[in-house]
Amino acid sequence: MKGRGEHLKRLIRRPKLLQRLGPGLITGAADDDPSGIATYSQAGAAFGLNMLWTVVLTYPLMTAVQSICARIGRVTGKGLASNLAEIFPRPVVLALVALLFVANTINIGADLAAMGAAAQLLAGAGERCFAVGFALLSLGLQVFVPYHRYVRFLKWMTLALFAYVGVVFAVRIDWLQVAVGTLFPKLQGRDALLTVVAVLGTTISPYLFFWESSEEVEEETANGDGPLLAHPEGAPKELSRIWWDNVVGMGVSNVIAFFIILTTAVALHAHGVTDIQSSEQAAAALKPIAGPFAFLLFSAGIVGTGLLAIPVLAGSAGYAVGELQGWKAGLEAKPGEAVGFYGVIAASVLLGLALTWSSLDPIRALFWSAVVNGVISVPIMAATMVVARRRSLMGPFVATPAQTMLGWIATLVMALAVAGMVWTM
Repeated sequence: MKGRGEHLKRLIRRPKLLQRLGPGLITGAADDDPSGIATYSQAGAAFGLNMLWTVVLTYPLMTAVQSICARIGRVTGKGLASNLAEIFPRPVVLALVALLFVANTINIGADLAAMGAAAQLLAGAGERCFAVGFALLSLGLQVFVPYHRYVRFLKWMTLALFAYVGVVFAVRIDWLQVAVGTLFPKLQGRDALLTVVAVLGTTISPYLFFWESSEEVEEETANGDGPLLAHPEGAPKELSRIWWDNVVGMGVSNVIAFFIILTTAVALHAHGVTDIQSSEQAAAALKPIAGPFAFLLFSAGIVGTGLLAIPVLAGSAGYAVGELQGWKAGLEAKPGEAVGFYGVIAASVLLGLALTWSSLDPIRALFWSAVVNGVISVPIMAATMVVARRRSLMGPFVATPAQTMLGWIATLVMALAVAGMVWTM
């Protein structure tokens, strides 16, 4: 009877745990932004089922890295940028943050362009008007809605990702072939290597590191808990929550990526459509092959994931710059209390919007933002691992041996990816 009672208590507590999913869930969902969708779509269209293994590989690596970033924020009560500045020369950290801002701004521009194009596919016209509307909506929510309310909106936006699970039901799938393609891929040539690099680069991205670390600080401040260094009695519960949050959040991210590659593999690659250069092009190509239902879900998913990803892209830049400059930085703060922080967010979104009106090729912009992200991710990941094991910063809550091993493996994989990218260029 005692065993049954304990089991019942766990079942009762489980919904509360699910309600506490936040930074990890939002971070994982934001990883599947329109530019990521374009990358996964191209992977599936060009190489079919042979690219499914990449998202299986990235899941444990991404989970380890993001849980480490979250751990740093929750333990120290400071974001990743502040902790990096404690160990490394300030000019070096400033240079990395400047590159982060540039890459995020380009990514925001590409995402807004994709969202506008997807909305035009649904409505029939108004691509740039939609892009402007999405930019202003996202910016307004970040600036004028307090974090404790805004985070609920972001959590609901994660449901947009499941549109890509729905697409699978509109196409016919041989699941045995899916298993074979995932476990025994057949890849060769320069284009295959470049696509693998692109998938890794769009999945493990620096802006996610800064965002989740700072969001843990936001959660801690909003709840009045204080950092774990000051309140070590809360460590078992909070570190367990962080692990669970990231297992679920990164699981959602990689499952959705898996389904996007799978959908485009069976609906496009199998029908001879092998060159997809954007997320909206993938949506348009699905319509005559997989039917209007798949087309509608895919297009709506682009808009939904964009609304989720843009705040993360802009917010991560705001946190990184604000922390280094010593400004008040936080989405819970009123605009007048954190002018610099919100100024960086506004600049990132508006400059990204301006890119949609320029002659800049969005595909080339995405490529170079991926290059920048890939290059800066390696030193940021290495530096993060140093912070995570530094007892002078983390006290008794340094990263676990398993996190440390997976974190360094992820850093090595990204370093090899960057080397591969340079070699293919």
